[in-house]
Amino acid sequence: MSAHLRNSVFFLLVSSCTLLLLSQTVTAAEPAKRPNILFLFSDDQRADALAAYDNPHIQTPNLDQLVKTGFSFRNAFCMGSIHGAVCQPSRAMLNSGRSLYHVPMDLKGVITLPQLMKQAGYETFGTGKWHNNRDSFQKSFTTGTAAFIGGMSNHLQVPVVDLKAGKFTNKRTGEKFSSELFVDATVDFLKQQPAEKPFYAYVAFTAPHDPRMPPESAMKAYENNVPPLPKNFMPQHPFNNGWLTGRDEALTDWPRQPDILREQIAEYYGMITHMDSQIGRILQTLKDRKLDGNTIVIFSSDHGLALGSHGLLGKQNLYEHSMKSPLIFQGPGIPENKSSDALVYLYDIFPTVCDLTQIQVPAGVEGSNLAPIWRGKTDRIRDTLFTTYEDLMRAVRDDRWKLIRYPQINKTQLFDLKTDPHELQDLSEHPEQQERIKKMLVDLKQWQMKTDDKQPLTSDHPRPEAIDLTGRKRKPDQHQPDWIVKKYFDSE
Repeated sequence: MSAHLRNSVFFLLVSSCTLLLLSQTVTAAEPAKRPNILFLFSDDQRADALAAYDNPHIQTPNLDQLVKTGFSFRNAFCMGSIHGAVCQPSRAMLNSGRSLYHVPMDLKGVITLPQLMKQAGYETFGTGKWHNNRDSFQKSFTTGTAAFIGGMSNHLQVPVVDLKAGKFTNKRTGEKFSSELFVDATVDFLKQQPAEKPFYAYVAFTAPHDPRMPPESAMKAYENNVPPLPKNFMPQHPFNNGWLTGRDEALTDWPRQPDILREQIAEYYGMITHMDSQIGRILQTLKDRKLDGNTIVIFSSDHGLALGSHGLLGKQNLYEHSMKSPLIFQGPGIPENKSSDALVYLYDIFPTVCDLTQIQVPAGVEGSNLAPIWRGKTDRIRDTLFTTYEDLMRAVRDDRWKLIRYPQINKTQLFDLKTDPHELQDLSEHPEQQERIKKMLVDLKQWQMKTDDKQPLTSDHPRPEAIDLTGRKRKPDQHQPDWIVKKYFDSE
């Protein structure tokens, strides 16, 4: 064989081997690993109840770290509620990606976010509060531990159940404080989860929802450092909004007493501080198992809470303190220590998770993908935002102005959120604002049409604005422990 022929054969053999190796390498290469999703969801937590959100009076080191290493949405809202238990419709919207009047509270006939993840091959795990029916929990999760199918409970006596092989089992009363109970379940799940199987873990705390009964250890930070009253504290709301004597509003006396409210805020903060310490356990488990590099952590809450603001205690109103929630995304591909003031809904989380996991958004989802905001492709996804409560209140706001309408008393409020973020100066009677009010009422009606809200904005037989709460009794519900009853409620 000639030298030339030998060289040609050698070249062909080397080329063939190289191509074979390349083809094997391409065949063996795994597709990009899908990220895990860890969704931490608190209960009744105001957007400003985080130290990292400019609140030096609360201790939340683990959530603060998420803010520092993630992306925060500073104007995230619950759309509202059809009844007093605002938690339920908020969670229905969150888990369906649909607006308030387009989703059933039991999620029947609706594909939920965890259900979609399960269909896409994710291991879906649920623990904590599920306020939207047993059947929807069953269809949503592969497994569940210490699931609370309900609205509220004494935090030391939470009735829980497990989900195994599609069936509920091990019905029992929790023997630990609620936040510890749910985090124990989450840590166990993470320790047992195979590294190669992507997961969606939904951890829904019942804190800081009342009864506000934080462990003593969490209250030490506030014993000699009682938080101040909110800047928009009032002894009583200035007019009857239709819900001044509702369940949440009867958790302390009228007019509101500053010292009592400060104690309740301290207890509320104590609940959050304790929950934060438990969240730290979950985040540490992610690191210990080397899952943090491929896990996107989401933190939010179902809505806020008044707790003295505007003379109110609950969330059955449309002020910022009650409809706004914290919202943080943290993990691979998400910018660190950045934030946005874009107007967003909690139900925008659904399509955003779909983007992060490359899962197609199902038909019927109305939320908008938030990822383009942190990717720098846009700075907003909507120009105005609509909120609603029962047949009593409707509101619309933009980047600066907010209008609240009370149909049952034919009253309007207008606030300039740029100069008055605490909503203390009602400008609705100012002559120079009348054209603005007309325009915003048009925006409000357009939102009503878009969301199928049938509520008229004017009543032919309005109720009086005034209300006298003198001497009204405060009756505790069955969930309040004895020490809270003795501390805050009227004796029989």
